[in-house]
Parts: sequence; structure tokens; C-alpha cells
Amino acid sequence: MVQADPIRILSVEDHPVFREGLATIIGSQPDMLLVAQASNAVEAIAEFRRHHPDVTLMDLRLPGTNGTDALIAIRGEFPHARIIMLTTSDSDGEIQRAMRAGASAYILKSMPKDELLNVVRSVHRGQRHVPPEVAARLAEHMGEEDLTTRELEVLRLIRDGYRNKQIADQLAIAETTVNFHIKNLVGKLQANDRTHAVTIALRRGLLQI
Repeated sequence: MVQADPIRILSVEDHPVFREGLATIIGSQPDMLLVAQASNAVEAIAEFRRHHPDVTLMDLRLPGTNGTDALIAIRGEFPHARIIMLTTSDSDGEIQRAMRAGASAYILKSMPKDELLNVVRSVHRGQRHVPPEVAARLAEHMGEEDLTTRELEVLRLIRDGYRNKQIADQLAIAETTVNFHIKNLVGKLQANDRTHAVTIALRRGLLQI
């Protein structure tokens, strides 16, 4: 019987303890091989170019550029890259962005070890995986309009305590334009007002605290 080549894995994780844990788990599997590790997006992209791994485990929260941006950069160069997003967060804003960018799977770090390994194997076979609790969050907001880049900028300034006139000055746009953006984003988020919109956006992971 011909021995299949092991699944070559790149691990991208900035937390040393969790990174070591993943290395130990992967190292204990006869059908897997950890070819490289990275602690930030720049290293991740460099290691991917160097090793062309079969599967990449990508932490969502990385210092500087986040995991989704690293995923977008890698898949821009290597469209067939199979990348699993690892996170402690099930906020749907991040999930939607990662999945739309071509993530093969989105799994929580609290997932049992055996389940994580099974996801790696299924992604290697070309399947996608989103756990039921995460899929439920996605379905909850399916069909809703995304906020535009400008609407997110306005929302961040509202969160930081800016009044409409100050937001207009910050973004070098008319105050009537700011009011227009606020009306749109409040409607898209189904919020009662601008403050409620910030609360919803934070809960959904559309804004970082």
C-alpha cells in the first residue's frame, strides 16, 4: 500500500502558548507535517511563498494586519490556498469578511482537538467547514446590506464621541453628507439611533473596541 504524503501545514498564531499547542497537536498526527510557523501577517505571507503549504491555520487576531487581511493577500497570489481561520470570536462581521475572502473554514479556538484535526483533513480534501453556532450567526444577517467603507468610518467616529459637525470636519465632507451616511447605516443595522448603531456594530464585530 502506497503511503500518502502528509498534509503540509503552516501555522499562523501570535500567542506562543497556543502556537506551541498547535505544533504539538499537529506533530502527534502521522498524516500531518508542520512545515512552518508565523506570528504575524508579514511572516505568514513570506512563509506561504516559501513552503506552499496544503493547509494554513490562520489566527484572526494578529498584531498589525489581521488574519483576514493576510488571507486576502495570500489568496491574491495563490487563489487555491486553503486557509482555516482560527478565532475566539463568533462575531458575524468578521466571519462574513473571511468567508467572502475565500476562507475554507472558520473555527473557534475552543473546538476540541479531534474536531480541529478533522476540519484540517476535510479542508485538505477540498471541503469547507463552518461550525453550526457560527453558521447560525451568519444566517441571522444573511441578505442584509453591508456597510460601505465610508459608513464604517463615520461609525468609528461616532463610537469615539464625535458629533456630526466634527465628523464632517474629520472626513472633509459636508455635514449633510454625514447625516445621509448616518441615516443609511442606522437603517442597515436596524438600529434606533446612532448610539444604538454603534452598540450593534460592536456586538457583531463590525467595529473593534
